[in-house]
Amino acid sequence: MGQEGTLSLDNQLHKDKIFGLILRPFYWLTKLSEELHWSFVSAVVIVYGINQGMSLGLSRISTQYYMKDEQKLQPSEAQVYFGIIQLPWVVKPLWGLLTDTLPILGYRRRPYFILGGFIGVVAMLSLSINENLHLASALLCLMAGSAGMAIADVTIDACVTENSISHPSLASDMQSLCGLSSSVGQLIGFAISGFLVHFIGSKGVFGILSIPAGLVILVGMMTREAHVHNSAYKRANQKFSDAGKAMWMALKCENVWRPCIYMYISLALSLHIHEGMFYWYTDAKDGPSFSKEMVGSISSIGAVGSLLGVLLYQNTFKNHPFRGVLFWTQLLYGASGLVDLILVSRVNLKFGIPDYVVVVSDAAFSHMIGRLKWMPLLVLSSKLCPSGIEGTFFALLMSIDHIGMLTASWGGGLLLHAFNVTRTHFDNLWIVIVIRSILRILPVCILFLIPSTDPNASILPTEMLKSKKGDDILENQNMEMAPLVSSVDQHLVVT
Repeated sequence: MGQEGTLSLDNQLHKDKIFGLILRPFYWLTKLSEELHWSFVSAVVIVYGINQGMSLGLSRISTQYYMKDEQKLQPSEAQVYFGIIQLPWVVKPLWGLLTDTLPILGYRRRPYFILGGFIGVVAMLSLSINENLHLASALLCLMAGSAGMAIADVTIDACVTENSISHPSLASDMQSLCGLSSSVGQLIGFAISGFLVHFIGSKGVFGILSIPAGLVILVGMMTREAHVHNSAYKRANQKFSDAGKAMWMALKCENVWRPCIYMYISLALSLHIHEGMFYWYTDAKDGPSFSKEMVGSISSIGAVGSLLGVLLYQNTFKNHPFRGVLFWTQLLYGASGLVDLILVSRVNLKFGIPDYVVVVSDAAFSHMIGRLKWMPLLVLSSKLCPSGIEGTFFALLMSIDHIGMLTASWGGGLLLHAFNVTRTHFDNLWIVIVIRSILRILPVCILFLIPSTDPNASILPTEMLKSKKGDDILENQNMEMAPLVSSVDQHLVVT
């Protein structure tokens, strides 16, 4: 009986341990809800998870097929146009400056959620309804959809940076929440994107994309915040001026401009050749000729890798110095690019390894490393924002990142064009892959630009973390995004 009792107790303890492991994420969310308010968590899930994550998964595949099949573009042209679509993210400081300094109808956040959602709904419906849309008009609609997402993103970013300053110990947790929401949303979006494009076409998917944008309008309608007094409008010009001066002062700080240079160079050298690989996957005579469903499933595996990257950072690397994490992830990121070389050279077939296995393995690993590389940069960015202009300055940092990604996209398009990679000619694609992989490693040479401090410690001088105007402090304290109330991406990072 004693032995049976011991076994029963061990089994019970084992079950409790498994049960506790399952409930651990819920405990974590409960902790964040208690510290930051449940509405903050809810808003992050909607804006980051649905409007950005899921929409990214759906729009990425549908836009690729739309460019290839509807607009009949070459890979290098599509790569350049993908960069153009992201231009609204480059001007994020403008959206951030507006949300921080210019209230609409007495509110600082609600109108911008509603505006961003409305623009997204109109843009996606226009793409879906109009037949034989000219390329310029299609690009304008896609840019408008991107602008709507960027406006909602910068509005929620302001709240994350505010909370990062008031709760510095939770900065990594907040970025992990954003990353988890985005990754899970991407996973769902990519998983169903291929099937949707196959059954209703790319334009039909654009119609579905109006739904997430509509939810952003709902977030704005449900958001509760203090009404801004009329004096706030009179002080708008002064706020613009003060914000500009504060941003310039912050940028002159060595602890700020050095990481900015690193972030730009690191992203700019990670050349994007997605469209060259996509055309090879689907159009090359000796390629794998993947179907729409398979392309969507590959991207969904990539989203799983991205999610694993967030979990790995949250549970293992969030307390490690930024330099150490970035050094190893940069090296691994460069190495991961060579997997495409194995695929294009068809070496895998000589060893009996199917193309699909190689592609999904590469997607999972490269996205995981890409997310691991991105997370410390997000945490670092949130710690570089001076008090009072959190949304504006975080938007500025993110715009620097997006300029880097834009450079990478256009550089990749130029590289594809220079080596004559077209819809039917892929002989030189392997050279493009080698050059891209080498360039990915080069940023390790400038890692000295990244602070070597404890990632949980404040980086900015104390005086830059305190607002000098008492009325501004009061205004910030009263600005509770209790709505769905509070808010927070990133960025979307597509490796």
